[in-house]
Amino acid sequence: MTTVRSDGQPQTSVVWFLLEDDEILVYSKDGTIRNRNVVANPKVSLNLDGDGRGGAVVTMEGTARIDHEARPPKDHPSYLEKYHRLIAGNGWTPEQFGRDYPVPIRIKIEKVRAW
Repeated sequence: MTTVRSDGQPQTSVVWFLLEDDEILVYSKDGTIRNRNVVANPKVSLNLDGDGRGGAVVTMEGTARIDHEARPPKDHPSYLEKYHRLIAGNGWTPEQFGRDYPVPIRIKIEKVRAW
């Protein structure tokens, strides 16, 4: 996920995400530059892994917001289904993951490119 700092410098971070209809859900650590960037400038982009040979590349652009109404990861079955192995592999329970990554960010997808 790429956000833009206040000085105009793009800031890219690896994120775990869930596609929900035409939005992406990301859980973020509290107090990160990513969160501050989203509040100051909600335009973001996402770049998904390709096939390792330069193909199957997907990029998305959209508008992000901190979603204060979103449920925590432990109460989000689809998110847990996608990431339960990675959560457990990092030694977390869903509750611990939610404490470490409590800030839900939703991204409204506005443009998709793929090749």
